[in-house]
Amino acid sequence: MILTLNQDNPQQRLINRVVECLKQGGVIAYPTDTIYGLGCDIFNKKGVKKIYQIKQRDPRKPFSFICADLSDVANYAQVSNFAFKIMKRYLPGPYTFVLEASRIVPDLLTTRQKTVGIRIPDNAIALGIVHALGHPIVTTSANLSGEDTYCDPALIEQEIGKQLDIVVDGGILRGDQSTVISLIDDQVEILRQGSGDTSWIHQL
Repeated sequence: MILTLNQDNPQQRLINRVVECLKQGGVIAYPTDTIYGLGCDIFNKKGVKKIYQIKQRDPRKPFSFICADLSDVANYAQVSNFAFKIMKRYLPGPYTFVLEASRIVPDLLTTRQKTVGIRIPDNAIALGIVHALGHPIVTTSANLSGEDTYCDPALIEQEIGKQLDIVVDGGILRGDQSTVISLIDDQVEILRQGSGDTSWIHQL
């Protein structure tokens, strides 16, 4: 089912409808500031396992998740002063920052090293959903593992819509995947180059 939301001022009644779906273990496709993602409530095992099935993804590869804002990040990760300054400057934006996980993060979403990937995308719909839910949602590209990513909600509905509860239409996107940067031990390491510029790293 496609649910069309206003890209700049998403309708709260529709956001609430999406949130109710997430609370019941539903899986959605939704827009970010890069590409469309698949999401569920990070505390709902049913939803997380369903995304692994949809993606046909190795369960040893955890998903990242979206936080509402920087103060929210501190609930789910160890944020040093160094990491905070970088994230404050570049978020919201097309980056995934890898940090040490806090104890509250479900095991399904942490690596063996107990790290997590965290995003705060510059997208009103994605952030509206997370704010209304009250805690993070999973973020992973809306595609099968190893296949091309989707930027058109109509194509998502056509290809994998039957496996999803809601496809949140926020328009056609023209981005690449997020840039993934590790900030573990205050060492900056680019793990994946994507939409986010990394020239600033050389100036640190």
